[in-house]
Amino acid sequence: MNDTPRGPAESPCINICQMDADTGWCAGCLRTLEEIGRWSSLDEVRRQEVLARLPLRRTQWLSEGRELPAPP
Repeated sequence: MNDTPRGPAESPCINICQMDADTGWCAGCLRTLEEIGRWSSLDEVRRQEVLARLPLRRTQWLSEGRELPAPP
């Protein structure tokens, strides 16, 4: 078990901000506009909750034949 304290969760933003009309997710970080807008005011628990949703979104995004952009 790793008890090393972690710092605050960093934003998953990769500076490719393109909202997808079908999913409501940003094509770069897969967050919703609400999640993006509230990120700086979220506490650590809420940030971790947002981050925990991203792997499933990534799987869904890719399973629909979409591509994820490469970070600049």
